[in-house]
Amino acid sequence: MQVKIEPSWQKVLQPYFQTEQWKKLADFVRQEYLTRKVYPHPKNVFNAFNSTPFDQVQAVIIGQDPYHNPGQAHGLCFSVPKGVVPPPSLKNIYQEIENDLGIKKDYTNGDLSSWAKQGVFLLNAVLTVRQNQAGSHANKGWEDFTDEVIKILSREKNNLVFLLWGNYAKRKKELIDSTKHLILDAAHPSPLSAHYGFFGCRHFSKTNDYLQQHQKRPIKW
Repeated sequence: MQVKIEPSWQKVLQPYFQTEQWKKLADFVRQEYLTRKVYPHPKNVFNAFNSTPFDQVQAVIIGQDPYHNPGQAHGLCFSVPKGVVPPPSLKNIYQEIENDLGIKKDYTNGDLSSWAKQGVFLLNAVLTVRQNQAGSHANKGWEDFTDEVIKILSREKNNLVFLLWGNYAKRKKELIDSTKHLILDAAHPSPLSAHYGFFGCRHFSKTNDYLQQHQKRPIKW
């Protein structure tokens, strides 16, 4: 399958796109889109990559799989398109930003594209999902692909910030070289767990402090 993806990502991922694992995953995903209702829209499957070129990644937020209700998923983890009510986890993220940085967030707008354009790579571990079936495309090959993406980022770049929220994301620590990157972990921002360490984590100011220490632009959260 010819993947349409931003050129700097195409370059570093080309070897993976030649593997049997990728071909098997691509066949599965193609068949799912032909026979099921699957999110996000095909043009948005690689939105995180196309919105944040490899050359411009400064921070990485790792989600699990896309939102599975109509109109929510658009290829950026935790984000929803303009005009869609932000889900509870995203509202909690906004609340922590307000408490951490003292800035006011717009709770009617859940589109995080502005973060992506500043170098925040909003990566879900699984890039597709069936409608109304959370986790339905887990263990089909996406995790192998996105683990490779994380390894490449860790190996090829320096002084990135990895934000790992919840146990699922924390398991990605072993893929990241902590001697050359900052790893920030906390509870997941969902209403079930946000009070157990996400609120008060101050990851947004910590990210910006680290970026500035390494002569990089802070993020306008």
